[in-house]
Amino acid sequence: MATKDVSVVLAHGAWADGSSWAPVIKALQAEDVKVLAAPLPLTSLAEDVVALNRSLERTEGPIILAGHAYAGAVIALARPERVKALVYVTALAPDEGEKVADVFYRLEPYPQAPKLAPDSNGLIWLPEEAFATAFAQNASADDLAVLAAVQRPISLDCITVPVGRPLWKDIPSWFLVAEDDRMIVPETQRYMAARMKANIRAHAVDHAPSVTAPGAVVDIIRDAIRCAAGN
Repeated sequence: MATKDVSVVLAHGAWADGSSWAPVIKALQAEDVKVLAAPLPLTSLAEDVVALNRSLERTEGPIILAGHAYAGAVIALARPERVKALVYVTALAPDEGEKVADVFYRLEPYPQAPKLAPDSNGLIWLPEEAFATAFAQNASADDLAVLAAVQRPISLDCITVPVGRPLWKDIPSWFLVAEDDRMIVPETQRYMAARMKANIRAHAVDHAPSVTAPGAVVDIIRDAIRCAAGN
């Protein structure tokens, strides 16, 4: 299997959309890697998995699945055929029977983490000021403005249902631990990565490294591609 035969599918997390992967997409495409950003509705965990599987159907050959934040739970429930490796970018990795909220709230939050609560529609929005203080504190003013403008709310139904058996029990996984993450406590990231037996890369980056430190994200995806390609 050659590296060029591998497709990379990227799944965004809460309060983001596929544009959050733009710097990573550009870098991978510059290396002639086939890459696709999967749009997730963030309406329920089950519906997000269905949406991800629809994106997988648009690819051919072996797949590397990368998920940011909440999407770690989604990629682990994807249809397993052709998925050769999982890449967790400061992501959540609930085990079978756990809820996303269980791991997200496992430890006390960072002092500057935003207070999150659903609105009357059961949707959780990120306060706009939280993009600069917690979500992507290393981002430029222009990038922060875009992140806030395109944010998508996440439903309670995404984070309050137990997950099934995750793919990381059966295939190789990589985990980018964000040492300066103010949304998902770094100690929680290390805990999840260790029980996954993931290949761990730790960097002094914020919660949105695909925007603020895309090189680190591309490097870890490149490692997974090489593994899948047998190189």
